[in-house]
Amino acid sequence: MIDTLQVFQELQEVLPPEAARRVAEVIGRVYEELQRGVTRTEFQELHRTVAQLAEAQQQTERQLQALAAQVGGLAQRVEELAEAQRRTEQQVQALAAQMEALTRRVDGLAQRVDGLAQRVEELAEAQRRTEQQVQALAARVEVIAQQVEKLAEAQRKTEVEVMSLSRSVQELTGELRETRQQLGGLAMTVGYTLENEAFKALPGLLARDFGLTVHGPLRRKYVIDRKGELLEVNIIGQASQNGESVTIVGEAKVQLSKNDVDRFIRKKLKRLEGALPGRLFPVLVTHMTTAADVEAYARNKGIALYYSYDF
Repeated sequence: MIDTLQVFQELQEVLPPEAARRVAEVIGRVYEELQRGVTRTEFQELHRTVAQLAEAQQQTERQLQALAAQVGGLAQRVEELAEAQRRTEQQVQALAAQMEALTRRVDGLAQRVDGLAQRVEELAEAQRRTEQQVQALAARVEVIAQQVEKLAEAQRKTEVEVMSLSRSVQELTGELRETRQQLGGLAMTVGYTLENEAFKALPGLLARDFGLTVHGPLRRKYVIDRKGELLEVNIIGQASQNGESVTIVGEAKVQLSKNDVDRFIRKKLKRLEGALPGRLFPVLVTHMTTAADVEAYARNKGIALYYSYDF
């Protein structure tokens, strides 16, 4: 009987445990098939044939003994012995044929075992190639791990630089906010200065150009608009024109644009229509316009426009 455990242990030296176990099982089944196919069937037939030959031999011996005792029946017994001999030869021929068939089956099984051995070798070679590929993959993984570590280090440096840059941006933002506040304060100062000059110069200019008589000083103050909300007006005062009462509503812009004109109409004049006594008389004062056609644009809207150098 074949020792499948020993076969498994030998195969395990060149194959993974699972593959070695499967191959050992296949060899065991082949051996058992060989035992069942040859030993249990054909060798049993062979045993019967040999037993028959032994029995025939015993009959021959008994016949010889009877021949010695019965001389008279010698010829007949010789014929019987000859017949028994022919049967024996036929049985021997049959046995030889069975032996030939058994030999062919054994050869077939041997070929199958050879094929199995070749398959085992192929599996072992495939396992070796797999191990080589795994080793190559492990080397690549090591290289990738090193690259990842380098990238992580670069990322850490980048984060430090970004944090430093963020602090610089925050500082710059603070400085920019402070600068904007300073510019805003400066712009307010320039605007208030322009308005203060307009308070003194506009009464004479409006009288000269439009026949307006200003009653009392011009000033900046909050008034109630048509919705009942407070609205800051840069330049406001009472006047009369050809006996009609009017309210001067004005605004000062350091540099006047068309958008400033539209914004003045939308946010001041329309909100104050019907909220102040008499007719509204709009006025804009500026140091300079943003484009050559801004002045004509304002005058076409019915707005009086004066430059600081008119003062």
